[in-house]
Amino acid sequence: MATVALKNLRKEYGSAVAVSDFSLEIAEGEMVAFLGPSGCGKTTTLRMIAGFITPTSGSIQIGDREVTHLLPEKRDTGMVFQRYALFPHMTMTQNVAFGLEMRKLSASERDKRVAEALEMVQMSKLADRYPRQLSGGQQQRVAIARALAVRPKVFLLDEPLSNLDAKLRVEVREEIRALQQRLGLTTIFVTHDQEEALTISDRMAIMYDGRVQQVGSADELYERPANHFVADFLGKMNFHEGRLVADGFETGNGTLIRIDQAHADAKTLGIRPERIVLSREAPIPTRQNVLPVSVESQVYMGSVIEWRLRTERGDRLACHTHNAAHDPARGLLPGDRAFASFNAQDCVSFH
Repeated sequence: MATVALKNLRKEYGSAVAVSDFSLEIAEGEMVAFLGPSGCGKTTTLRMIAGFITPTSGSIQIGDREVTHLLPEKRDTGMVFQRYALFPHMTMTQNVAFGLEMRKLSASERDKRVAEALEMVQMSKLADRYPRQLSGGQQQRVAIARALAVRPKVFLLDEPLSNLDAKLRVEVREEIRALQQRLGLTTIFVTHDQEEALTISDRMAIMYDGRVQQVGSADELYERPANHFVADFLGKMNFHEGRLVADGFETGNGTLIRIDQAHADAKTLGIRPERIVLSREAPIPTRQNVLPVSVESQVYMGSVIEWRLRTERGDRLACHTHNAAHDPARGLLPGDRAFASFNAQDCVSFH
């Protein structure tokens, strides 16, 4: 396996900048997710690492080798594409063997690696089938086997689960993670799906408008987002515009919220919906923020119920509670009066 070092990576298309000043170091055996909305530059960055796109400037290093201008087959990377990219006229065995043939491996070594790769993804029994005879999940497993067969130093995955249904997506992503950890593969996983990135990666690089907004572990980014975009993109958050005052933060409507710490020029306050406790009575012992609210509506989401609330000053709040018999919000209806409470340490401020 190998480390990956990206230094001031940039890609321009005429006057348009797709990726700007991307720098990141990925440790050996680490799995990093590039997460962001469509058009943010994550796939462009991945393709520069793979060698399919030439950077305008900057450098890419894999292990101790500078690979910025090397051909894809010279980089020791294996890539899995969003749309599988299997050859329809070839069996699964032939598809997996294709990259090995391009590398001029002997027939015996090629057969050995193909068998090992198909076994890794539990597709040995279907080795003689064609892509049209397989489900989407099975085809993606073969695409993974093809990438692993070349024994890459770096494993690259470009939205590999986006064409699968929800249940299968969870199953395949768990298989990818288990395989990555078992083999110790240095891996970069591109996705726009927050849940995928949170559950599959050691670290995430959040991207927007061609730039890295923040890099860190799932809990670091979720609990301590660096800016409004990261907080809003990764999960849900209540945002309130306002200003710092002596006792805390005052919203534009005049609601006072007590906070632990804040940026000196904070103008926005954020609170995660699941950190808010909703109850008919004011909680005892009292939390640091207890706001009288009215219930505007509720949305049933299975294991979670989302409540839309409004404070006495007119500020809106979303609150998530567990769908449990003992929940203090159970039985509340639109129009009911209640209390929304949360601690000062649950608040995050932004410039």
